[in-house]
Amino acid sequence: MIPYDKRSGKIWYNGDLVDWSEVKLHVLSHGLHYASCVFEGERVYDGSIFKLEEHTSRLFYSAKRMGFEIPYTEAEINSASKKIIATQKVENGYVRPVAWRGSEMMAISAQHTKIHVAIATWEWGSYFDPKLKVEGIKLNISKWRRPAPDTIPWDTKASGLYMICTLSKHEAEKQGYTDSLMLDYEGNVAEATGANIFFKDKNGELHTPIPDSFLDGITRRTVIEIAKSKNIKVHERKINPNELSNFVGCFLTGTAAEVTPVSCIAQNQYKVCDMIINLNESYQNLVKKKKAA
Repeated sequence: MIPYDKRSGKIWYNGDLVDWSEVKLHVLSHGLHYASCVFEGERVYDGSIFKLEEHTSRLFYSAKRMGFEIPYTEAEINSASKKIIATQKVENGYVRPVAWRGSEMMAISAQHTKIHVAIATWEWGSYFDPKLKVEGIKLNISKWRRPAPDTIPWDTKASGLYMICTLSKHEAEKQGYTDSLMLDYEGNVAEATGANIFFKDKNGELHTPIPDSFLDGITRRTVIEIAKSKNIKVHERKINPNELSNFVGCFLTGTAAEVTPVSCIAQNQYKVCDMIINLNESYQNLVKKKKAA
């Protein structure tokens, strides 16, 4: 894999198309030291960004929750996102818009820092090994928990929230797992390190945690809509880890993960059943025919 700082082409950076290798920030940027940084992850299918407007709106919401204002309109960011994928000729890939506080101040207070914005894109296939998308991935259970909602802006896509996700995923990989299930601050099931989670019960109904301390994913909401259109009952509720053995199926949803089946969580085994396969096929059909306006 080519390191991301060694790639070629252009990145949209503060309103201009800049050579990939020339996009730089100072080592004393506030966003690097104090995690005053928000971002989005978006998928490109057949040359169009899926649910671009929703992702951009969430980026602006995240920035507002972090106490800073993005110096562009949502329409300008949408236009820039389309421009950069056209410039880079990305047909099926990933888009990463990111906004952060600059280097004018280097302390906890950052009232007078400049807000920088960049949008990068690259061709990108499956987040997980395609074989695992068929057989299902394996999760351990992380020792780290999603923080309580009164301790951090939990409903944002902000860089600081991912520190424990990286720790959890690294630990899972060391143990031979693909990813990690994270519990919430109350000890209930929350999510994986970068994706929401669903369970199928013996009656063919779906159960997914209430997103009250972690991100309510755009893909999560899309899959719920697909499931309901198929008359599949979806229960959004608190799920105790003791219930994991009661379910027969499990899958993750996310922009990167799309719809990915899970074969086990710790000692609990699950089948890659027809329902999960069908939901994945329906999701793929939706994203690949969806064209940006």
